[in-house]
Amino acid sequence: MRAFTFAIALMFSGVPGVRAADDAGSAQAVIASQLEAIGRGDAAAAYSHAAPAIQGLFTGPDIFMSMVRQSYAPLVRPKRVEFGKSAGSDGKIAQHVHIVDSDGVAWEALYTLEQQPDGTIKITGCSLLKADQEA
Repeated sequence: MRAFTFAIALMFSGVPGVRAADDAGSAQAVIASQLEAIGRGDAAAAYSHAAPAIQGLFTGPDIFMSMVRQSYAPLVRPKRVEFGKSAGSDGKIAQHVHIVDSDGVAWEALYTLEQQPDGTIKITGCSLLKADQEA
């Protein structure tokens, strides 16, 4: 995980402070909205936060939610979500999220997001590891 985190940090280095804070707040709002939608089973809302490339892989909200439930179960109804460090540059954002799942297990998520041509920010990916694992 450290090597992956370092690579992401290098990719997003050199961001002006004010813009980085704006990007982090926007990224966190998008992630929080998607997590809320996933938690309440609102497939359409959860899917709407995914970038076009992700939507192209999972061609409908129900298919997307099925993938989330199978591969990202800790995101379905977490007990706790805390945002960690973020970095951004050129409309791309990396956001660390600390998650405690419904069973009390700690997870580390690294979300990547990207500003779209219409100005919205969409999620382009999420890597999820148990907090005590190494990448």
